[in-house]
Amino acid sequence: MDLKPLVEALLFVTEEPLAADKIAEIAGAGTKEVRRVISELQAEYSQAGRGLQVLEIARGFQLATKAEMAPVVEKLFKGENSYTLSQAALETLAVIAYRQPVTRLDVEAIRGVKVDGVLETLQKRRLIRTVGRKAAPGRPVLYGTTRQFLKYFGLKDLDELPRPEQGKE
Repeated sequence: MDLKPLVEALLFVTEEPLAADKIAEIAGAGTKEVRRVISELQAEYSQAGRGLQVLEIARGFQLATKAEMAPVVEKLFKGENSYTLSQAALETLAVIAYRQPVTRLDVEAIRGVKVDGVLETLQKRRLIRTVGRKAAPGRPVLYGTTRQFLKYFGLKDLDELPRPEQGKE
């Protein structure tokens, strides 16, 4: 079976980004070959007049609509459960993303406010998770971001986070 339509079909049916090695395993092909096919698909979908694109996101690949299609596509999903993050949640998430692994007390020291409720909300939305415990009195929980965090913000990995300006950490 030709690899390109197989990879395209897998990207079409998945709800979560698929890693190249997972695609290779499913397709019975080499990871290098899968990456080559994905690059070809990305080039084909980038042509003018196409409404879809192949994104590298959250350490995997996914077929998605192009950003310019969003206003029309959003009409289809109007009224469905969606959420936006509060300013407090975004600030807390930024501290965790840039400083991970980090404790609740560390986040509170940086933000200057209590964050218990915000941490609970971020965990419920699977944007952060417990990554361990700090070797300190009381063994406080350490938090880090998740693949869902990468997916929510459209990042390939944490290296794509914008770098803070010098002196503004």
